[in-house]
Amino acid sequence: MSTPALVLRNFTFGCSHTSLGEPIGVAGFGRGLLSLPAQLSTFSPHLATQFSYCLVSHSFDQDRVRRPSPLILGPYDQKQKRFGDGAGGSVEYAYTSMLDNPKHPYFYSIGLAGVSVGKRVFPAPEILQGVDENGNGGIVVDSGTTFTMFPQGFYNSLVAEFDRRVGRVHERATRVEDETGLGPCYYYEKVVDVPAVTLHFAGNKSSVLLPRRNYFYEFVDGGDGAGRKRKKVGCWMLMNGGDEAEMSGGPGGILGNYQQQGFEVVYDLEKHRVGFARRQCALLWDSLNQR
Repeated sequence: MSTPALVLRNFTFGCSHTSLGEPIGVAGFGRGLLSLPAQLSTFSPHLATQFSYCLVSHSFDQDRVRRPSPLILGPYDQKQKRFGDGAGGSVEYAYTSMLDNPKHPYFYSIGLAGVSVGKRVFPAPEILQGVDENGNGGIVVDSGTTFTMFPQGFYNSLVAEFDRRVGRVHERATRVEDETGLGPCYYYEKVVDVPAVTLHFAGNKSSVLLPRRNYFYEFVDGGDGAGRKRKKVGCWMLMNGGDEAEMSGGPGGILGNYQQQGFEVVYDLEKHRVGFARRQCALLWDSLNQR
């Protein structure tokens, strides 16, 4: 898909070798006047109203060829978007409100009401539900961070329930946990039955059911010449963000890109909301390039 060249006057950009807490994001898609969508709006105003991306599934196999993840600037014809859903039907988005943060105005923050592990719902701590007047709390939707991170107490509750359901059937792969830093991990032979994980948002009371691969990574351990027998292993893929008391100076948690894979994530800047829809991102990429 070819596009005509753009000539933008007085365009602001920068380069960095070492950065800590980039205020507008690595690619300049954070909120604010210096963001890429805002600056492109001088060329075409509708580009500042919305953008979305669809992250293809992670693969740790370097030999597998992956299509790029599509990035869409501005509103898009929903009939065209339907080609990427793999079903030919309408695309359903789960929207939740953006939260303003006076201390970190460039973040895309949302509120988390709770997380379900199976049928059991765990209410989120107050620090995840909203942003206070000092800019503390909320969940940052961040495509530049790999894994979702929750405060330690809340995280431990989710892991305990997950382990109660899976650990009573499958052996813990403690050596894999020690070597990879992931956990809990389990050995299994054929199929491992894991409970569903659902995110419940505070804004609009919407929910997103995570695909299994977005929170449970399955691979084969051993058989690498070290004398270990090859075994199938599955690991929990959400992370401990640390003690809540240590997180009082900023966001309460992060929704990382591993949990966003296979979703189109829409940043509706005009209506002040973030939306999530299950998509086949590779098909969406193909459909966009056929135009």
